[in-house]
Amino acid sequence: MWFCGGGIRGNGDLLLRVRVFYHDKCFDGAASAALFSRFYRERIREDATFVFSGLVHRAGALFEEAQFDGDENAIVDFKYSSSPKITWWFDHHESAFLSAADAAHFEQDQSNRKFYDPAFKSCTSFIAMIAEQRFGFNPASVADLVQWTDVIDGALYPDAKTAVEMEAPAMKLTMVIESAPDQGFVPNLIPLLATKPLAQILEEPFVAPLLPPLLKRHELSIGILQQRTECKDGTIFFDITDHELEGYNKFVPYYLHPESIYSVGLSKSSFRVKVSVGSNPWAPQEPEVNLAKICERYGGGGHARVGAISFNVNEHAAAIKASREIVEELRSAVRQKKA
Repeated sequence: MWFCGGGIRGNGDLLLRVRVFYHDKCFDGAASAALFSRFYRERIREDATFVFSGLVHRAGALFEEAQFDGDENAIVDFKYSSSPKITWWFDHHESAFLSAADAAHFEQDQSNRKFYDPAFKSCTSFIAMIAEQRFGFNPASVADLVQWTDVIDGALYPDAKTAVEMEAPAMKLTMVIESAPDQGFVPNLIPLLATKPLAQILEEPFVAPLLPPLLKRHELSIGILQQRTECKDGTIFFDITDHELEGYNKFVPYYLHPESIYSVGLSKSSFRVKVSVGSNPWAPQEPEVNLAKICERYGGGGHARVGAISFNVNEHAAAIKASREIVEELRSAVRQKKA
């Protein structure tokens, strides 16, 4: 949780308090929160104070109604909530709705404050477009941020080597955000994303010391994944739940196995076991299976080309079973394509 700006006007009146929920440990999620808050302050109300709260996909309920305690509550780059307390919503994930009722609720909304388009590579670029076209916001000052969220969230790197070497400041920031050391780190970073060049943010005293150990961890993770990844019938499988590597670079498997089309990986954190399902952006054969639809069957979701499923931390066996079933489904699809 983080507060941006003061809480009281000069005349003693309280400022409008806007709570912004964003996809936590995600570059696009943090950038979306940054762009939304800047747009809101410039085009909706300049005397607002912001509170940033990260949301993660986990087994069970994703939202707690008690958290929607702002004068306005916004959700960006995350699933839809039909709560009447949510006044703004932006998302671009194919699996944006937890239920058909939520989808119907969105379709009936007349507020002109809730927006959805899965065609966008990033939620940040989607917010920038909506803010400019509907509210007169000028996104020129955040053009670099918008461009990099499209590259990173849309996997628009020229090759796997570029994605794994992570030389650009935005890619280093992505690594830091995905491995955030505490709950206050990303909320402190968000206001900087809307106002400072990305290279300068890397030099901030609370950011710079984190990079060297993370880069070393990244190098170690490549070695671990090299040992653990198995590629058969165009589909990679690996299990790294015995290592603290949930924030691994998702392009490493494709770097190690350029012949692959899909990947399925198991990782573990303190609160979940995660099944990551992805497709190789540089695959020798065009991926045709909709991965979001597969993940939705197990309570997860995502995009057509990348998705994930979260299991409770004590549901390791269920996660393994799901991952094995998905691996076989994808390998079967590849075999059928070749037949």
